[in-house]
Amino acid sequence: MLQQAYDFRDESETLFALLEPLEDRDWERSTQFKEWTIHDVVAHLHFGNYLADLSLRDSDAFLDFIRNFMAVRKRSNGRVATNEWLAGTKNRALLTRWREFYVEMTERFAVADPSKRVKWVGPDMSVRSSISARLMETWAHGQAVYDVLGQVRRDTDRIKNVAVLGINTFGWTFTNRGLPEPADQPYVRLTAPSGAIWEWNAPTQDNCVAGSAVEFCQVVAQTRNIADTALRVVGETATTWMAMAQCFAGAPETPPAAGQRFRQT
Repeated sequence: MLQQAYDFRDESETLFALLEPLEDRDWERSTQFKEWTIHDVVAHLHFGNYLADLSLRDSDAFLDFIRNFMAVRKRSNGRVATNEWLAGTKNRALLTRWREFYVEMTERFAVADPSKRVKWVGPDMSVRSSISARLMETWAHGQAVYDVLGQVRRDTDRIKNVAVLGINTFGWTFTNRGLPEPADQPYVRLTAPSGAIWEWNAPTQDNCVAGSAVEFCQVVAQTRNIADTALRVVGETATTWMAMAQCFAGAPETPPAAGQRFRQT
């Protein structure tokens, strides 16, 4: 059984518990993420889940769907196209639809071959990476909801999945911007929510990132600017990486400016 699938389900369930008490008017509240509403966030997560699940089940159907969706998107934008696909589903109806689907897809991913290659909007990836990316998206976009509602998130060690994506996309961060990948990948030493220590690459004090695993994940998922964390960053390569880290597929995205994302009170 693929543990990452159950980690994805548990992360989704945690966000569901935050959303479940909301009233209809709350769904139209704008977050600090590109002024997306809470509805936009959940619609995006559900759409991404649908795509990942479709790719797992039928790669040809996935490619056909993407071609048709992109044609619609050219006439509007991603949010409009996603809402057209939802056919008016919103608020609590969307919450229910999202939850029912992620519970179902969890079981399909849990029994899939973790090394199987699946199609995506960006480069192909393994099943393990695909469901880990869905967890990362749920966790990252969920941060915008926690922030706008003024809630403090209680993270668990399942965010190691996000940290691993951050480490694995070190080279992608550079090549996606047309830059050469540095040969000296930084030493990363993080303290997990449980207090455990997670480490990657050869230890060195001249090229390293150290500190909170939560803050590292916030930086690589671009929910916080590096300046808004207490992470210790040393060395040119580590500093350059943390200034533009991107653990998700797609065109290069600029991280939020310092002070732009925070928990509202």
